[in-house]
This record gives sequence, structure tokens and C-alpha cells, in this order.
Amino acid sequence: MSEPRVLVIGGGLAGLAATMRLAELGIGVDLVSLVPVKRSHSVCAQGGINSVNAMTRQQGDSEWKHFDDTVYGGDFLQHQPPVKEMTEWAPKIVDLLDRLGVPFNRTPEGHRDQRRFGGTLYKRTAFAGATTGQQLLYALDEQVRRWEVEGKVKKWEFWDFLEPVLDSSGRCRGAVCQDMVTMAFRTFAADATIIATGGCGLVYGRSTMSMVCTGSAASRAYQAGARYGNGEFIQVHPTAIPGADKLRLMSESARGEGGRVWVPRTPHDARDPRDIAEVDRYYFLEDRYPKYGNLVPRDIATREIFDICTTDGLSVEKDRLCVYLDLTHIPRETLDRKLGGILEIYEKFQGVDPRAVPMKIFPAVHYSMGGLWVDYQKNAAGGLEEGSPRNQQTNIPGLYAIGECDYQYHGANRLGANSLLSCIFSGLFCASGVVASAHGSRKLAAEESTNLFAAAMRRQESRHESLLARRLGTENPYQLHLELGNLMTRVATVVRRNEQLTAAYAEVCTLEDRWKRCALSDSGNWTNQNVVFTKALGDMFPIAKLILKGALERDECRGAHYKPALAMPGIAATDLAGQYREAQEWCDRFEQNTKRWLKSTIASHGADGDPQIVFEDVDTSLLPPRPRLYGLIGGELIEEVWKERQKKAALNGSGSAAGTAQTAAVAGPSA
Repeated sequence: MSEPRVLVIGGGLAGLAATMRLAELGIGVDLVSLVPVKRSHSVCAQGGINSVNAMTRQQGDSEWKHFDDTVYGGDFLQHQPPVKEMTEWAPKIVDLLDRLGVPFNRTPEGHRDQRRFGGTLYKRTAFAGATTGQQLLYALDEQVRRWEVEGKVKKWEFWDFLEPVLDSSGRCRGAVCQDMVTMAFRTFAADATIIATGGCGLVYGRSTMSMVCTGSAASRAYQAGARYGNGEFIQVHPTAIPGADKLRLMSESARGEGGRVWVPRTPHDARDPRDIAEVDRYYFLEDRYPKYGNLVPRDIATREIFDICTTDGLSVEKDRLCVYLDLTHIPRETLDRKLGGILEIYEKFQGVDPRAVPMKIFPAVHYSMGGLWVDYQKNAAGGLEEGSPRNQQTNIPGLYAIGECDYQYHGANRLGANSLLSCIFSGLFCASGVVASAHGSRKLAAEESTNLFAAAMRRQESRHESLLARRLGTENPYQLHLELGNLMTRVATVVRRNEQLTAAYAEVCTLEDRWKRCALSDSGNWTNQNVVFTKALGDMFPIAKLILKGALERDECRGAHYKPALAMPGIAATDLAGQYREAQEWCDRFEQNTKRWLKSTIASHGADGDPQIVFEDVDTSLLPPRPRLYGLIGGELIEEVWKERQKKAALNGSGSAAGTAQTAAVAGPSA
């Protein structure tokens, strides 16, 4: 008799965590990965993984404060029950990883060492040098390989996901995939399918992401009917090494260990940075954000670095935008023990020892807060109902999304070291619900008519053959990708302007039309990377369009989405009465903006290929929205005025508009 089987697409941390847990629950798993599992992009994560721990508890920390920091840092755009559940699981997850053999750094007393990351005042981040992602990935892969030996898991490395297979009721019954070596096609019957394929960095051309992070799997699910949430929220990391081929991450852990960001007060000062006196250096993050210093949230640090180079004209170099990230005041032994991995990267690609000479860095596209829309089931305590088939399920029954390719946990801005946590948490937590879903379908996928799978495979074979036949086309897919990346980087990263977004959308549509005339230089049927890339490029355009349209329609500033014309500046008045009046006006505008824009952007793929945008209320039932005031001029007074309003609203029993207008139903969003 057939048994339920689950298909996991993606072999990074989220996919491995889900596979491990599903196997523990007795379910057979097919694990499909575009690359060998140990080469998944999770291996590039550097800084660490967040959780409350014994040391921070002694300082007054708690799971609730981790939850508060995450929601506040994300500008309140997350549904709160999933975030609450994640932060409550965090200490257990880090303890589990410790027991699985992850070589976390230790203190002289033998305790796990911790570092501080942006957007928090506590040292919550456990780390394994500066190669934490690699160590976590290897530990989970080791567990999955145990289940391979037991016969519960079968890996399919170098396979590409092409489309979900949907039955007549719209339920996902598996997928069509392609062998990247032999170019053969295969269908996988699955009683539940989990997409765990990471972000879409290559839509921007150069980024800190690996070359396999095209977003094509999420795009293919989106084109098949899955909804996509908050696509316009793209994280630009403050510190990366500029490069002609790609941009290489310099982890936030460098600042967490005491690294300082600065520029010379004299524009384009040609002196060796070691010869520039302290009085001639401008530590602008420390000056503007004394509470958080160099560890303000990433969206703020990125805008400040961008602004200091462009608006203030204080870039270190005249012909290339960059600032200094300085570690030279930290002992070499400490740097090698805690940051050796990233320092070797800088030394290799720049030819300079960052232990002795300040690094030159600039922001780079790094992460997608948006992703496939997923559901959840809220419990009575305000967290999630474990075992519910709704948790992490897209609007397509039987199709799940976890990790960076879902939109659930980070809102408008992700805090550093929360990404590894959300990947592993979503993989572990969703497994019991996936099992319930797999057992709950009317019949097993393996018992479905073979015609269903044969028709889906024929569609993909036909698409493949038509691409191979384009030998006389007039367009070069690699040139089109270069143009797409340059366009998206120019108009949809740190600063967004409506007129540019409108023009860019039309230009992306033109690029998409040109893609239909691409010529392939390789028409072979063995490891044909040309056709694989051309397919992925075609699937980047739907993602690019929903990013641009979401950014265009969201007329506000929130987290990583910044429109200068709509920014809410600090207090300018110098007299007390004027300051109080401006603070009141600021709070009025904040309440109006919250009522209008504290909503998720949900895109559906239209019949004409254009995204259809609707807005969904955000569940703020646990933590009422409040002004996000990191370092804002007059922020203390604004906070005081806001608290007065909240107190009066509570006494009147009415609640503020910001606190009540966006509360979703107790059961969570409906599909």
C-alpha cells in the first residue's frame, strides 16, 4: 500500500530542517536541490542566529523583548502570531543546534559566546566564527543523511523545479523537475510540496546572493496561482565589498564585534586612512544614533551610508561610492577567532589585510523580506497552533513555502541574525502540519491519474524544445539580464521615486518582450546551462514587475521602502511650544499613515502577466503599532506625546487608530 510522500524543493537551512523533521515524523521525503545541498546559499550566511539566552536574561531580556525588537525593527508589517511563536522557539532551536554539534564559539568558561546585532541592545546572537551558516547547514545535512541511510529521504541534487502539478480542484499534487546534467524531465507525485528556494537577488543583477538565487522557483509558483506578499521590501545590506562581478557580504558581525563606520571629514581625502587623525574622521552612525551606534537596523544604516556618499559628498573615493569599516583597533587574535572567515574574503578579493587597514564598503542588495504568501493558524495564547495544516501553506492547497521565499517573519525590514532563525523555525514548525495535510487528502498523489502528470511534463518539454529552437533569435539573454539588473538597482533599492518606478515598469515589460526573441548559443541536451539560465531569466520578469508595482502603489516610507517625498522628518522647531506642536502633528500623520498603509501588499499573477495588487490587514493584536524613532531628531518628545495619547485612549476605552484599525481575525488571514 502506498504511503504519503512529501516533496521539498530547496536544500538550504529551511529545506533541510523541514526534511529532517518530516523524516522524524515518519514521512518519506524527496529533496530536490538546484545545487549540491552543501552548496546551497545558506552556506554563505556569516554572522549568527538570534535567541534569548542565559546571559541576556540576566540583563532583563526575554522572548517578548526579542519579539518586540523584531516587530519594531520590521516597522510592524508582520502578522504578529508567527513572529511570537518564532521568538519563543528560538532558545530551543539554538540548544538543538548545539546538541547536533554546531561548533559555536565559546567563552573561556565554556558557555556559548554571543554578539550583538543591529536593532537590539542585547547580545542575542550565537555564532560559529563568521561562517555560521556553513556550520548550521553541515549539521542539518548530517542529520538528513542519517535519514537517507534509513531510506526515508532521497536527494535529487542538480535538479531544477519547473512547475507545481495541480489537480482539477486546484490542489498541488507534486511537481515537474528537470535534471540539470542529462536535461531529462521527471514528475514527482507528492501529497504536499514545500518550496524552500531562498531569495531573488539575481533580479538585481549583482548582489550578495549566490548565482542560483534567481527567484525562479517562487516565480513559477506565483505564475501557477500562488500569491506573493510584500515583494517591494528588498533589504540592501549596509556593508558589502563592491565588485565588478558580484557584491560580497561583509557581515554585520564585524560591527557587532566593535567595527566602526566612518568617512574623512575632507571629501575624497587621499591620505592612507591610518594617517587620518581621529579629529578628521566622521563616525556618522555613532554621531546620529548614539543609542544604537553602528548597530542601527539595516535599512537605516544603508540609507545613512548612501546619503553620506551622495548627498553629503563624503565618499572615500571620488569615482566609487564607499565608506570605511574599521576593525584595526580590535586585537588580531580576537578578529581571527571571531571574524576570520569574512576577513579572509576581503583579503582575497581586495588584496588588503583588514586587520591592519580599514575596509572600503558600500551597501548591496542582500535579502527579500517579501515572498510567497503563506497562512497560519493562531492559538489562544497569541502564537501558532502547532500541527495545523494552514501553517506556512500558500493559497494553493498542498503547496507550502518556508525560509526566505515566504513573506511571513520580517515585515518591512529584517533584523540581522533573524534570517537563520526564521529558516530553521519555519522548516521545523511546519512539518507536523504538512504531515496532517498529506494524510488528510482524499487520495494519495501516487494514486492520481498519470494523465495529470503527463500533461504537466509535456508543457515543460514543449517550452524547453521551443527555447532550444531559438537559434536565430536577435537577443542575448545575458545582456538582457545585465540591463534588468542595472535598471532594478537604479530605481528599486535604497531610494524609490514614483516617476522612475513607472518608467521602469514599462522598461521591464519591454525587456520581457525582448526575452521572447532570445537566441541560444547552446542547443545541446547535456548540461545545457544556456537554456537553464534563459528559463530563469524569463521567470525573473514577473518578480521584477511585482516589486516595481508594489513599490509604486505603496505611497509611504516603511522600513526598507523609502520615498524621500513621503518621509516624515524630525522636529525642526527650537522653542518648546513649537516642538510640542510639531510632535502632535507628527503623531497625527503617523496615525493617518498607519490606518492607510499598515497593510501587506499581496500580488496575484494576472492573465495578461501583470500583477494584480490588493492590500491585506496586518494582525497587530499583540503589540500595537508605535512610531519607529531610531535616532530621529525630537524622537524623545514624539515618543512622550505618543505615550500620552495611548494613555488617554486607554482611559477612554477606545484605543488609538494605530492600535486597533489593523487587527486581523483571531484565526489569522484566510486563504
